[in-house]
Amino acid sequence: MTSEQPFKIAVSDDALALLKRKLDDTRLPDEVNAAEWAYGAPLADIRRLANRWKDGYDWRTYERKLNALPMFTRTIAVEGFGELNVHYIHQKSTAKGAIPLLFVHGLPRRAIIKSHMCAGPGCFLEVTKILPLLTAVSADHPSFHVVAPSLPGYAWSEGVLEKGFREKHYAEVILALGSSRYCADYLYPTTQLFNKLMISLGYTEYVTQGGDWGHFLTLTAASLYGPKHVKASHTNFPVCEPLTYGTPIVLLQCLIASFTSFERDAAAASQDYYKNGSGYFREQSTKPQTLGYSLADSPVGLLAWIYEKLVAYTDAYPWTDDEVLTWISIYWFSRAGPAASVRIYYEIGDAVFGFPGTTVPVGLSFFPKELVRFPKPLLRSKGNIVFESDHEAGGHFASYEKPEALVGDLRKMFGKSGPAAGVVPGRDGY
Repeated sequence: MTSEQPFKIAVSDDALALLKRKLDDTRLPDEVNAAEWAYGAPLADIRRLANRWKDGYDWRTYERKLNALPMFTRTIAVEGFGELNVHYIHQKSTAKGAIPLLFVHGLPRRAIIKSHMCAGPGCFLEVTKILPLLTAVSADHPSFHVVAPSLPGYAWSEGVLEKGFREKHYAEVILALGSSRYCADYLYPTTQLFNKLMISLGYTEYVTQGGDWGHFLTLTAASLYGPKHVKASHTNFPVCEPLTYGTPIVLLQCLIASFTSFERDAAAASQDYYKNGSGYFREQSTKPQTLGYSLADSPVGLLAWIYEKLVAYTDAYPWTDDEVLTWISIYWFSRAGPAASVRIYYEIGDAVFGFPGTTVPVGLSFFPKELVRFPKPLLRSKGNIVFESDHEAGGHFASYEKPEALVGDLRKMFGKSGPAAGVVPGRDGY
């Protein structure tokens, strides 16, 4: 393991010039009359964004803003897989007893929960709005030291070029909960990487927060490394395996439960997502290289591919053009290239992910426009659930859409009177 190295984004002038040339040469398709969003990203939106990206958007301005963040890289050995150089944000609080928190962003575009396929185009930008809130010092709420790594192959973390990043030659980890089984072939090396990162930073005991893919990774970390290292976990993507006859008591509880309008709407939304919004994952998990050529060569193709989900997966969030273009630019200029963001889906294959079993305290935040949602009685049967919070607005990118709401939940969960107060010895947040 190498020492921590300060990191600054430095996209070359040649890379910027190449992007402009490709945008100049863009050939847009036509569009069905009155299509709006039914066929995908609207032509008017993509034309406007592409023109702004080519003439008006200033990457250097946002590069400077991102470089104001405390970013670092460190090379860490992953068991059976050599070394990976990982990019991460490490923002410390000035509070003496600040709680170390590992934040894990979502994986671009796909994860599988039995019959439900879901994911959003995540990246380390998801942590940027909650950083100042989490590290703020007050007698009224706890403060946190925040570590937010980029997943392998995303942003400026090193990609994996060896075939089979999840294969059994480096790990065979099956997490069991009741009669359900969760394949963690990919989760194990990644959580191992992040646990080693936290320990290398001096945080031998810490808590976690994640949504989307971060949900699976942080809860798997809690299963593998809790309670020795991971002391508690919070998720804003509370999902699990669907009901089965193998859990008759829970099945009965859900059948006789009086569901709220929120939960009834959630069930309908989940079915609609599965029917109308999840088709993209089949291409990414079967022929990622074919799709990768387009994403790596066409900036507008990449823009349309990601922009659609940024809009669809949020709760009427008022995206500015520059916000979208900064998000897309991180993919375009990423260390491993845009194609790396889909290649991992092939390696994961048809792995089944749910709610990894853990004994550490777990908190759940429910946002109404989340992609898939499950009955609370079912979720409560999956672990040591100590905290729940319902919100009136917000979608899949809670940390970016509703930063105050998400941080408010963490403060309640880990605050002095919270159900997870004092879980990290000697670090109460104050």
